[in-house]
Amino acid sequence: MYKLYTHNDLDGVGGGIVAKLAFGDKVDVRYNSVMGLDTQLERLFDHEKKLDQYHLFITDLSINEENTKRVEELHRSGAKVNFIDHHKTALHFNEYDWGSVRVEYEDGRLTSATSLLYEHLLENKWIQKTKALDEFVELVRQYDTWEWDKNDNIKAKHLNDLFFMFSIDEFEEKMLERLTTQKDSFEFDEFEQKLLLMEEDKIERYVRRKKRELVQTFIDDYCAGIVHAESYHSELGNELGKEYPHLDYIAILNVGGKKISFRTIHAHVDVSAVAGQFGGGGHAKASGCSMGKDAFEQYVIDIYPLDPIRQDAFKNRYNVKESPKGTLYENRQGDKFFIYPQAENKWGIETKAKESQLNESFADFQSAENYLKRNYAAALSRDDIYVNYLIDYYIKEKNK
Repeated sequence: MYKLYTHNDLDGVGGGIVAKLAFGDKVDVRYNSVMGLDTQLERLFDHEKKLDQYHLFITDLSINEENTKRVEELHRSGAKVNFIDHHKTALHFNEYDWGSVRVEYEDGRLTSATSLLYEHLLENKWIQKTKALDEFVELVRQYDTWEWDKNDNIKAKHLNDLFFMFSIDEFEEKMLERLTTQKDSFEFDEFEQKLLLMEEDKIERYVRRKKRELVQTFIDDYCAGIVHAESYHSELGNELGKEYPHLDYIAILNVGGKKISFRTIHAHVDVSAVAGQFGGGGHAKASGCSMGKDAFEQYVIDIYPLDPIRQDAFKNRYNVKESPKGTLYENRQGDKFFIYPQAENKWGIETKAKESQLNESFADFQSAENYLKRNYAAALSRDDIYVNYLIDYYIKEKNK
């Protein structure tokens, strides 16, 4: 008999699915939250008298020090144990004979818990390889590592969307049936495709609303965007990161669930380190933690008085970004900032804002805009304000 303890997200459930394809009704799969795994393992050790008769798998989630000791004791007693993970915060488990943590493959692709477990099952000849199963595992891997966005693999995103439309049991049942009957390719059925189209519209509306609620502030050395949301954390973090590239990371708060999700699109930012300050972890670009007292004070209480980020003017015809004639920005205090090309690959900022020293040049327009948005919370001005600004400037120049 086999026991698998894993995460309750797509990557964790993907591992449960491949385990059930391998072992059928001989495997007992338990899906857990980040904070729930240790409690489940404690119950297992306290109440299961013949644990050495099982082959224990733990994937996609780390365990605390006490459970680590108990797993080590179980392994030394002769029981079969495999800890399989892909988070760099779990690399210390490689010190144990039963630990196998790998963050990336030799070709640079990031691993996932599902892909690592699948490969382990294949190596031991516990599962039969098919093209459909290979594709399913790869879709899970690409979504969990966010490679789907870089590869424009919308099918991986749709798999995760589908995952959240059903209960875990329903999703698991659908995938098991499909992967048992489909051998040559993994496809969504007609009903699922219609559901996915409806879901895309729903997500778009949700993200558009949340953009108007995003707050910006500096936390430690990072310029963070903070928003309250209970759904679509991955999609929201990705879209907000692209919309506001001046922000180092996005913190998505679920006060009801007492959780914070962190997302970034930047290579120089490791949000697993940010989450680690509050006892959480994950990937460099996608991590999370529980919302304890310190996190609540920093991300909720301290930022409560702040106004949302001022939105850029839209549908402009004249005041557009990277204009050779210059681009105008303003903040809530009424200060105006004019980004203009000084020379090839050189942009400057002109302003009359009080106590502002903007004598430096920037290598590109985006760097200049990021500087304004980070330090002055400035937004793109409307066309009429831009035209009046240019007229005033022209008149002053003419009267000199």
